Amino acid sequence: MPASNPTDRPALPGAGRAIWLKTLHQWHWISAAMCLLGMLMFSATGFTLNHAAQIEAKPQVTSSKAELPAPLRTRMEQSAEQHADASAPLPPAVEGWVRTTFGIDVDGVNAEWSPEDAYVPLPRPGGDAWLRIGVDGAAEYEVTSRGAISWLNDLHKGRNTGPVWSWFIDIFAIACLAFSITGFLILKLHAANRPSTWPVVGFGIIAPVLIAILFIH
Repeated sequence: MPASNPTDRPALPGAGRAIWLKTLHQWHWISAAMCLLGMLMFSATGFTLNHAAQIEAKPQVTSSKAELPAPLRTRMEQSAEQHADASAPLPPAVEGWVRTTFGIDVDGVNAEWSPEDAYVPLPRPGGDAWLRIGVDGAAEYEVTSRGAISWLNDLHKGRNTGPVWSWFIDIFAIACLAFSITGFLILKLHAANRPSTWPVVGFGIIAPVLIAILFIH
């Protein structure tokens, strides 16, 4: 009688469930690791945004002034005539002077032109900034900072944070979905031995729905 091949034996009961559970746990901890810092930050800033009226921000304003060199004033006058009442970047030579004088990069940033000056809005998370250069050569750069909490709140909202942070928010959202879905599936596999699973899950779903229906008008 030929010897039986171990590979021909039927899978042990629960083997498929164990493999499925192991895979879910693996995806769950990976997504949890990816979400850790982001989840802590978004949770904390969710609280600070919800209590923004009680958390006072004291803006700090810093202003710097300088005079545009005479050779560059001609460039400014020509650009002001060419782009009056329109939006266009500063002349490259003026952008270089701004970088050297004020330590900011305005390369490719559109300025709002008038016959008298160019105004460059420079919004940023946690504050604001702007640059004004007149055709007479007077230049002023002002920065407003509202503190670390305001900065974190703006990161939460994606306000003036640029495309890279926007990509991070998208990736973080996908990781949170993976974390939540795998967590739910793990709960489902353990629910038979944990009678309180579905009542707790049901409460977590029903509570916010009822609050929204009954108290939000």
